[in-house]
Amino acid sequence: MGEVVKRRYQEVADEIRALIARSDYATGDRLKTERQMAEELGVSRSLVREAVITLELEGLVDVRKGSGIYLAEPRHETLPDAGAADELTDDIGPFELLQARQLLESTIAAFAAEMVSMGDIRRMREALELERSAIRKGSDDGYDADELFHRLIAEATQNSVLVDLAEELWNRRKKSRMWAQLHTRVFDTDYRKRWLSDHSEILQALQMKDPARARHAMWQHLQNVRETLMALSDVDDPNFDGYVFGSDELGRIVG
Repeated sequence: MGEVVKRRYQEVADEIRALIARSDYATGDRLKTERQMAEELGVSRSLVREAVITLELEGLVDVRKGSGIYLAEPRHETLPDAGAADELTDDIGPFELLQARQLLESTIAAFAAEMVSMGDIRRMREALELERSAIRKGSDDGYDADELFHRLIAEATQNSVLVDLAEELWNRRKKSRMWAQLHTRVFDTDYRKRWLSDHSEILQALQMKDPARARHAMWQHLQNVRETLMALSDVDDPNFDGYVFGSDELGRIVG
């Protein structure tokens, strides 16, 4: 069998390990900020964030919200089993996954606008009402309704291959340790109201059978998801290097 090709964020994680090895860091020292590492390595902050999440899961670094990234105490417990190690090695970076969804689901939405039936629209409205109700109650069920809404759009295309592709990306997200770790940094859930507004805009485009509007609405929705997760999961101390990243950096996903 040929050599396993590393994902880009895994290569960046290797480069960060090398930066740490070349430096005089001691356990507990604060490392460079994401911005500094991104500039030094010539990659985007999203790639650095995915790499840092990997190093965090491995126990090499501690990530402290609003403070920064620190060199962790060496771990002495037994190594994880091979299955857990393989799961992490095969994981997809959260922002890479969102980019794939953005490309795929915007096309699906445009095609769904041509094929959608009144029955499809009715089921999508019901999914949005479930999402709206869950948000009012502060329930986690809204995430299930979110997934249901996206799946119904794929089903409206009447193309089972597109449905399978969309579901595969959602399943990868649900199984992703990196995605779960990213969300441990996110405490403000008001963004769910924005997703509901985005979904309503997508539904209106589908009701009007407007492929261009549906494509744009889905693209913008997933762009909003990417930007919001980047902002809410930021851990650097804003006073550490005096840098606040803007929307251009938030949208730059590929290094």
